[in-house]
Amino acid sequence: MPPVLSGSAFEDIRAVLRNLPAADRDAAEQTRLRDAQLTKPAGSLGRLEEIVEWLSAWQGRHPPTVLQPQVAIFAANHGVAQRGVSAFPPSVTQQMVENFAAGGAAINQLCQVTGAGLKIFDLALDMPTPDICEAAAMSEKDCVATIAFGMEAVAGGGDLLCIGEMGIGNTTVASAICHALFGGNAEEWVGQGTGADAQILSRKKEAVRCAVAFHGLQGGGADPLDILRRVGGREIAAMAGAILAARVQRIPVLLDGFVAGAAAAVLHCLQPGALDHCLAAHVSAESAHGRLLQLLGKVPLLDLGMRLGEGSGAALAISIVRAAAEVHGGMATFAQAGVSGRV
Repeated sequence: MPPVLSGSAFEDIRAVLRNLPAADRDAAEQTRLRDAQLTKPAGSLGRLEEIVEWLSAWQGRHPPTVLQPQVAIFAANHGVAQRGVSAFPPSVTQQMVENFAAGGAAINQLCQVTGAGLKIFDLALDMPTPDICEAAAMSEKDCVATIAFGMEAVAGGGDLLCIGEMGIGNTTVASAICHALFGGNAEEWVGQGTGADAQILSRKKEAVRCAVAFHGLQGGGADPLDILRRVGGREIAAMAGAILAARVQRIPVLLDGFVAGAAAAVLHCLQPGALDHCLAAHVSAESAHGRLLQLLGKVPLLDLGMRLGEGSGAALAISIVRAAAEVHGGMATFAQAGVSGRV
């Protein structure tokens, strides 16, 4: 079970981060030993060998398995969307949540293909967070409560967790978070999101500049949790909580795209190694995502030009992680197969 947070202060979150469980070295070593005996040249399966060792280390068992993958999507609305920073109106967030529930979205089909469970969390869609260019998105208390909600949402979250989101305007918010965390120019962190034209893109860049300047967050170095509450959003806070709870519960995580990456970046900047239990499922077509992954030290599993969000890239990557586990667990050793080893 995830830790119970008081919701009273950011110190609750910092305390959890200071006491994160480490990878299970014994399970990882068992994986390496078996891999050396399998009927293949050492290293011939490339990243699949790395993935299965990672999976074993964070599940804390050998052999690792992917039998109950889960996709968690957190949905929220943003006041900054009223500035015309998206090609779609804010009402689409609720409509898409209903589409998820009806089984009509891309993520539903991907979950069906991979056998993943799907949970959708509506984070007060009828009450968008304030416009981050004019006010903080959340109070400290509300931010901590939302992180705690995300932590509780993934209790009993299977053996592999995929983190995704839905929220019109949330690539603007993710850009503001990354700009405040890592510095640089606002333009470097802003992409097309849902398909912005030149005018929308211009408004989006201005909104990111405005928000970071309004809150005095230019240049990097500010408290990551304060950045989250000022220019973040409820779905991003909840995703950060879900990622954190997964670490506490020893559930490996597949991160989806740029917005999920921004949530992960908050934890990364708070505590080195906080994302060791996470893999980047893919690099999206959102222009800043590749740069963000480099800063997080994550090499994506896939590069398919996707930019849908809703956990789609993470769900697609389940098959790769499962394949790594099945190959490792099912292959015969040289001794079992009667095959001569390397001389």
